[in-house]
Amino acid sequence: MDVRQFIQTYREDWQKLENFIVTINKNKREKTSEDIHEFHRTYIKVTQAFSYSQTYFPEEEVTAYLNELVAKAHNLLYQDKVSSRSQFKHFFTQTFIKLLFEQRSAILIAFCLFTFGALAGFISVVTNPLNLYTIIPNEIAYSVDPNFIGATDGAPGASFMSAEILTNNIQVAFLAFAGGITFGLLTVYVLIFNGILVGALAAVFWNAGKSYEFWAYIVPHGMIELTAIFIAGGAGLLMGYKLFVPGKHTRVHQLKVQAKRSVQLIIGTIPLFVIAGIIEGYITPASISLEMKYIVALLTVFGLVLYAMIGASLLRKNASKQSAIH
Repeated sequence: MDVRQFIQTYREDWQKLENFIVTINKNKREKTSEDIHEFHRTYIKVTQAFSYSQTYFPEEEVTAYLNELVAKAHNLLYQDKVSSRSQFKHFFTQTFIKLLFEQRSAILIAFCLFTFGALAGFISVVTNPLNLYTIIPNEIAYSVDPNFIGATDGAPGASFMSAEILTNNIQVAFLAFAGGITFGLLTVYVLIFNGILVGALAAVFWNAGKSYEFWAYIVPHGMIELTAIFIAGGAGLLMGYKLFVPGKHTRVHQLKVQAKRSVQLIIGTIPLFVIAGIIEGYITPASISLEMKYIVALLTVFGLVLYAMIGASLLRKNASKQSAIH
């Protein structure tokens, strides 16, 4: 290949990289993860061409040109702060929302499994209160006393409680997610068991005529917390289903693909768990009225719905842009 053929063959990639450099420099705040990945792929192609040019055309002007182009691209590529900030924004405004909508059926199944467990636990304990001691751990069963609900409101130690609750919730979500590797069986168990736990405790307070008080201490953090657990559970269920029914692909291929998607869903739930942990550690035990606790719960639901609506709107706008381009 002579220098003319070399230039003619690879000129399009060089022009593409130049355009990326100009665009990124002008719109640093608008980069998406797709932009960055495409930029990186083009950069690799050009560096390979530069290496070839150095070897076979060291004295040609094209080599000096490529050297300068690669240097400019390198400087942009390793601006970590800009890239990280852009990827973070893109993930939570588009990638995570898109995954939620794509895998909503699995998330709905996770919700149904939890609800089934909750109803079973509630009916069992309402029918026979002694069943409480056979269906949930003893350390929880013996510590439940409806008469003492709210007795520790305003007590110190909220920050420690928040951290402890956050850790426990993330462990539950991780088990629900990781259970996908067992063809979803562990995920099903975790969802149903946690549903039984909540249902059984609700029955205790129902029998004592304290349901209003009980739910006032559950729903402020529970709406966000359970949403995150359902998302994690849905991720585990989908992974398990793809392993059980791999279709045309091998189970190893399905595991790689679904594990990546599921991990992204889990990452997306981390802010939800942080918010739920803060509410449960600081607001739930605060010395405020039960009505205020319910208002907090409504605000969390409103926030979740608003986030989903904004995300869906952004997805539609991007889809419209892509359609216009093609």
